[in-house]
Amino acid sequence: MSTSVTAIPCAASADAVAHFTAEFSFETDCWDVHEALDQGADFVLLDVRGPALFAAGHVPGAINLPHGKIIASRLAHWPLDTVFVTYCAGPHCNGAARGALRLARLDRPVKIMAGGITGWLDEGFKLQTGA
Repeated sequence: MSTSVTAIPCAASADAVAHFTAEFSFETDCWDVHEALDQGADFVLLDVRGPALFAAGHVPGAINLPHGKIIASRLAHWPLDTVFVTYCAGPHCNGAARGALRLARLDRPVKIMAGGITGWLDEGFKLQTGA
C-alpha cells in the first residue's frame, strides 16, 4: 500500500543534495537572521512592505525599502557584492519574492527570509516599532 506521500518515490540522494543545497542559496530563515543580527550581520535586511506596516512593527535592524522602490539609485551606496535579505508579512505574501526579483535583476546577491514577520513572531522574536 502506498499513500500520497510515498506514491512518488523520493529523489536519488545526489539529486536531493543538489536540490536542498540550491534551496539554501535562495533563502534563509528567521532564526538564522536573528542569530546573525546578534553577531553583527554581514548582509542588509530589507523590509519590503509599505512604510505604515514597517512603522507598526519590523525586524530590528531592518531597512524599509518597499519592493516597488528597489531601483539601482536606491542601492548605489552599498557595494555591488552586498548581500540583501528581503522579507514581507509572511508566507501568504509574495512581497519578499518581488523584492528579491528586483534585486536579482539589478545583479545584486539576494536571499529571502522565509516566514517574514509571521515567522519572526512564531519564533518568539520581538518587533521594533517606529520608523
